[in-house]
Amino acid sequence: MNVKSCEKQEKSQVLLTIEVGPDEFDAAIEKAYKKNRRKYRVAGFRPGKASRKMIEAVYGREVFYDEAINEAFPDAYEAAVKEKELKVLDMPSVELDGIPSSAGFTFKAKVPVYPEVTLGQYKGLSAPKMPVKVTDDDVNQRVKRLSDRNTRLVSVEREAQNGDTVVIDFEGFLNGEPFEGGKGENHSLELGSENFVPGFEEQLVGTKAGDEKELNITFPENYAPELAGKDVVFKVKVHEVKEKDVPEIDDEFAKDVSEFDTMDELRADLRRQITAEREAAAQREFEDELMNQVADGITVDIPDVLIERQAQQFVDNLKRQVYQQGFTYEQYLKMTGGSEEKLLEDAQEPAVRQVRMDLAVTAIIEQEHLEVTDDDREAEYQKLAEQSGMDKKSVKKYFNAEQMNNQVLTQKAIAIVTDSATAFEPELKPESASAEPAPEA
Repeated sequence: MNVKSCEKQEKSQVLLTIEVGPDEFDAAIEKAYKKNRRKYRVAGFRPGKASRKMIEAVYGREVFYDEAINEAFPDAYEAAVKEKELKVLDMPSVELDGIPSSAGFTFKAKVPVYPEVTLGQYKGLSAPKMPVKVTDDDVNQRVKRLSDRNTRLVSVEREAQNGDTVVIDFEGFLNGEPFEGGKGENHSLELGSENFVPGFEEQLVGTKAGDEKELNITFPENYAPELAGKDVVFKVKVHEVKEKDVPEIDDEFAKDVSEFDTMDELRADLRRQITAEREAAAQREFEDELMNQVADGITVDIPDVLIERQAQQFVDNLKRQVYQQGFTYEQYLKMTGGSEEKLLEDAQEPAVRQVRMDLAVTAIIEQEHLEVTDDDREAEYQKLAEQSGMDKKSVKKYFNAEQMNNQVLTQKAIAIVTDSATAFEPELKPESASAEPAPEA
């Protein structure tokens, strides 16, 4: 094998021109002959007994060339990749260069490789960092959340009101025929929650246990295509009406929902929790802004395969999330009127951003010669165990050493950027100064 040339192409591709010599080609022809000799009939010989020269004499000397090229290509290609020390990302596209002969053959292989990354500035950056402020209203919202979590539903013998929960059977009909996904039994629905199609919950206000009612509903225009804008009828039977039994917010409540004896102690702890959460959120946003600057500052020619893989990973993550919500992926596409092609198309831009971020982090790791010690890895396992409430041994079942090494290295790279950066206070809109942070996805 001889690498005649190794040329860099756009999108971080390399074009290899590889020559397979006569001895290597002849050995491959011999392998092809031994694998395929029973296929060829030669007068006077039983199948598989004719020599290579006899078969070549009857069928032509090129009879085994195609199979021999397939035999010789993998070893020649792998040897060329190793010789040129290429970090290959995907399978190559291959074509013959010229006509094979007893002297061998030449082929060209275009292959995507890990791109060369030139870092821009990654130390001494600056970014806004949100100041942390916790108000009494913030604490009250947390108390209400605890109250809601400990609120019981109690059956009542009266008409349903907004905020009540009704237990119902329902079935939807379009043009007098039931439609798919329009039926449920013993379903608990909180009136006013807007969990059902518009108009459904409102028409159940005033009903009571034992009532049967037909609801006339028009589906929104942005609903699933087969129902969008259609008029349907839901037949509903109300089995039960329940109201919320809200606990009294006093010291007994604090004892019931926490390890504290008084509401003052509980409120103080909630304030500490909110402060810690907001400080962590502000730090994450600070780090994200800095790393976006680093990613924007790199010089790189990204191969298409990295973007395609990342976009597919986004879609695969969506599939898992949909499944965890109790739907199939096909149901999700039907409800949203989308397609996988559209999802992949929409994922292209965020995929590019994520790939640039990953390449920037890897470049910092290499530039700074970062390494992971056993202590680093064990400390990260311990931190994940504490965060998840699992023991360290169980965490190790979910994250192998390589995954943990990557996580630790990434954290070290980000720390190099953030530790050298400066923060400045952004201008805040008055209404957002004490807003509760959005829940993480």
